[in-house]
Amino acid sequence: MSDATTPASTSPDTYSARHLQVLEGLEAVRKRPGMYIGSTDSRGLTHCLWEIIDNAVDEALGGHCGHIEVVLGRDGSVVVRDDGRGMPVDKEPRTGLSGVEVIFTKLHAGGKFGGGSYAASGGLHGVGASVVNALSSRLDVQVDRGGKTYQMSFRRGEPGTFEDGAAPGPDNAFTPFEQTSELQVVGKTRRGVTGSRVRYWADHQIFVKNASLDRSDLVARARQTAFLVPGLAIAVRDERDLDGEGVYEETFQNDGGISEFAEFLASDPALTDVWRLQGSGEFTETVPQLDARGHMVSTEMTRECTVDVAVRWGTGYETRTEAFVNIIHTHKGGTHVSGFEQALMKVFRKQLEVNARRLKVGTDKVDKDDILAGLTAVVTVRLAEPQFEGQTKEVLGTSAVRAIVARVVERELTALLTSSKRGEKAQAALLLEKVVSEMKSRISARQHKETQRRKNALETSTLPSKLADCRSSDVDRSELFIVEGDSALGTAKLARDSDHQALLPIRGKILNVQKASVGDMLKNAECAAIIQVIGAGSGRSFDLDAARYGKVIVMTDADVDGAHIRTLLLTLFFRYMRPLVEAGRVYAAVPPLHRIEVVGAGSRKNELIYTYNEQQMRTTVRQLERKGRRIKQPMQRYKGLGEMDADQLAETTMDPRQRTLRRVTLADAEAAERVFELLMGNEVAPRKDFIVDSAHSLDAERIDA
Repeated sequence: MSDATTPASTSPDTYSARHLQVLEGLEAVRKRPGMYIGSTDSRGLTHCLWEIIDNAVDEALGGHCGHIEVVLGRDGSVVVRDDGRGMPVDKEPRTGLSGVEVIFTKLHAGGKFGGGSYAASGGLHGVGASVVNALSSRLDVQVDRGGKTYQMSFRRGEPGTFEDGAAPGPDNAFTPFEQTSELQVVGKTRRGVTGSRVRYWADHQIFVKNASLDRSDLVARARQTAFLVPGLAIAVRDERDLDGEGVYEETFQNDGGISEFAEFLASDPALTDVWRLQGSGEFTETVPQLDARGHMVSTEMTRECTVDVAVRWGTGYETRTEAFVNIIHTHKGGTHVSGFEQALMKVFRKQLEVNARRLKVGTDKVDKDDILAGLTAVVTVRLAEPQFEGQTKEVLGTSAVRAIVARVVERELTALLTSSKRGEKAQAALLLEKVVSEMKSRISARQHKETQRRKNALETSTLPSKLADCRSSDVDRSELFIVEGDSALGTAKLARDSDHQALLPIRGKILNVQKASVGDMLKNAECAAIIQVIGAGSGRSFDLDAARYGKVIVMTDADVDGAHIRTLLLTLFFRYMRPLVEAGRVYAAVPPLHRIEVVGAGSRKNELIYTYNEQQMRTTVRQLERKGRRIKQPMQRYKGLGEMDADQLAETTMDPRQRTLRRVTLADAEAAERVFELLMGNEVAPRKDFIVDSAHSLDAERIDA
């Protein structure tokens, strides 16, 4: 190929400076929105909303705002109102633009770069409001300040005016400002009334088609913020009528702060009160600052970091730690969480060493997981200009915070654990005993796991005698059927493929582990046998890779008692072997409820049809009658698995080629936790209310009486 026909893009000599693009202002945001808001789906849409809300919350943090209202409109708009000081409306000297226009059109512009407007704030990169503006098809802002109401509108980041007819909207005619922009005065306010109102419509050119704001996420975040800023009222109003129940409206306000937040998050009975660990520390860092001439000069600044931690231990073993920096939720932790956990380790190791004889610690070493078991913690720090990893602010990177948090937590927690006050002394003793118990349980579980690995032919097995194991050692192929009772076991033994299908019978209804303690669970013969047979441990020490079977299948009768036993077993798996459920390796067998025998014509054999519910049975019978087929009466209705012949059980429930299995999934762990606690937990009243409220949906014919 000659040079004349070579495409220009493949020749290195043609690549020059003219091929480089320089994106000005908000163009960069529209070109690469994911860099600023993470994604362009529902998650990014929610991030935009919280950029605006956090600006109002920053006013509350400074003591200038007491009420925030968020409205999700029917027309797709979002409105955020606050009663803060109001955005600056005077001219910014360097640009000659009003403060409102600077905030909404200039990246990295705002009052949070050390100018003294905010001691601590959630927004700190100065891009939040301008990014939302750039990604909105329309944004209107109104400011009440100095007795006047000011207004400005933008279309995809460009200031101008809309010609609003019957109702404001992004599709109305828009006229951009050509020479100079104008912050219009549109009304008057009473003396002393201040605040800001932002209304925007997300741009559908940017966000994916099905992106929408999730009310539950908004409510959860509003509740969380109300806990973090005591006294602040946040009202959420959803006018979209998504569920057909009309307008949703709720206001969140908490005066107890993060102590109430920790109580709200905790899901298990309390072992200790909520302890507040508070303190502060100073550190220095070198940051660039604007001098009087507008030049950036490296300056050494002294910063103060305020630490406020709420901790509460419960009787369970789940850990819930929520971390915040200036009310920004750092989902992935950071230096403040590292300092908190570092202090916990140091304090508890020291206290266990001092009380080793009384607690019978021995030579074992406590691990972080032993201390975190049953802990609900809310870790908050406040400081000016924290360093985050990225605009989404999920990880705190300011290194000096680690040492400050560690010092505060170590000092305050040591004082509580060594207190001579009767109540704190008793709780400290219980807590230390729990940590030692968790340590011993972890060590014994590890030893148990190591001894319960699948044995080879030369080793002896210590598995339960009632287990009918399979021959295959291939975990991917092997299946464990947990069957109800010895009668079902006898039939299942004949029906199974012993090469890869193992059977474990249980006697009736096992212990409800949602109500019982770990010790009671381990003492229960049926629970202990299931954990021992699966061979991967339980609780925190559960090791999915050590599980002896690729599938665990719960096979119970198709009646109310069978459903109850299945629920009890699933509670055991959810509570103590959750990774097995999360991996999709727990199943429920679906045995048939009826056997329909169709009489064959002449010398033909009778045909057997199995149905799995009443509706399917009636539909099948009607279809057969239409075809003129005769059904042998009476039809058999199975009361239990033991009534089936081995070939029937194999064909309908155990043979992988023909059976039906229902996989147990865990899409939302928190929602599942609430459901299990509601249905199987200690609180009777909520369960009674649930039963009464749901009674109308029960089909009386399903009751096997």
